[in-house]
Amino acid sequence: MKNYMESTDEAMNAESHWSASIKLILGCLFVWFIVSYGFGIILVDQLNTISIGGYQLGFWFAQQGSIYTFVVLIFFYAWRMNRIDHEHGVNEE
Repeated sequence: MKNYMESTDEAMNAESHWSASIKLILGCLFVWFIVSYGFGIILVDQLNTISIGGYQLGFWFAQQGSIYTFVVLIFFYAWRMNRIDHEHGVNEE
């Protein structure tokens, strides 16, 4: 009976870890989509009415802003995934 309970707990922990990982991935993909496709293509005309540092905001997002956002997403994903792994006892220590 004890083996079955441990197996059930491990399965629930694995399912919880998977769920948290998928939520993180979907959140990062949503931000990526909004910044690259939304700001850089769909909303570029509306954003170009705003000027920051002499550059139109839509142009800036299409050329540089999306790259900065992607780099931040990489570090955020690594940091958050390490926390999720640690919370579920599957960290690499």
